[in-house]
Amino acid sequence: MSSWKDPEIAGVRALLASRQPEPGAPAPSIAQRRAAMDAFGEMGSLPPGCLHEPVTAAGVKGERVVPTGAIEGRRMLYLHGGGYVAGSPRSHRPMVARLADKARASAIVADYRMGPEHPCPAAIEDAAAVYRWMLEGGAEPERIVIAGDSAGGGLTLATALALKDQGLPQPAGLLMISPWVDLTQSHATYRTKAGDDPMITEEGLTASAAAYLGGLDGRDLRASPVFGDLADLAPMLIQVGSEEALLGDSLMLAERAGHARVAVRLEVWPEMIHVWHAFGGQLGAARRAIAVAGAWMDERLGG
Repeated sequence: MSSWKDPEIAGVRALLASRQPEPGAPAPSIAQRRAAMDAFGEMGSLPPGCLHEPVTAAGVKGERVVPTGAIEGRRMLYLHGGGYVAGSPRSHRPMVARLADKARASAIVADYRMGPEHPCPAAIEDAAAVYRWMLEGGAEPERIVIAGDSAGGGLTLATALALKDQGLPQPAGLLMISPWVDLTQSHATYRTKAGDDPMITEEGLTASAAAYLGGLDGRDLRASPVFGDLADLAPMLIQVGSEEALLGDSLMLAERAGHARVAVRLEVWPEMIHVWHAFGGQLGAARRAIAVAGAWMDERLGG
């Protein structure tokens, strides 16, 4: 068993272990996963004075999150994680609020369509439609950041590629937290990190991928955007934990983006797990990572 220099991550791991189902128990249903993620989000707190309200953008439901220090004109389009089958604005509200607070921007969290009811590319269509709605409402692309975690990180990249294909301007930046950009699970870390990752399993990823793909090949560029032509995409910040099965996705993404002459900054946070940012109440490293990401967005978004 590994020992951890950061006692707080050891505590988070213990918490996650206590919530694991008994051996042999059936895997939770998609409905149960959705309810559990929303309940987790409801437990978190928001920065003082941060407001949230329902919003519908181009027919896509979502939520607007506005921190007290938001600078007029700054926007974040946030795409939540959850394996393309779970997650919502509710599940991610505390984390998005903290990111928006540090970026001094208002956020739109898209409640995009998910599998298995709405397979790929429905999520991309929704995300691109919300971005287009933001532009049509007067938002300037150089003052928008698209951000997402896990599947939402992959959706961030897929959306940027879709915007390029549609001739729309790129945003000021792409923030991707523990992104899932290769649904074929091709990198070695899916196996070498399997024993250290307390959140991600091959079985769970395979089931989520099948639900999202709806019959598409896993290498379809809309589902696994890391294999796409990344040239001319917006600058990227990638944050990933060293103990993630998905670590290799971030390594591969940074390499391919660099080859495509995209400005990319990759941060591998030692001892951290998948989307550790979500544990901001218990984990100092989560708060530090959010502060770093917020400062990067703050710089990208300008005055």
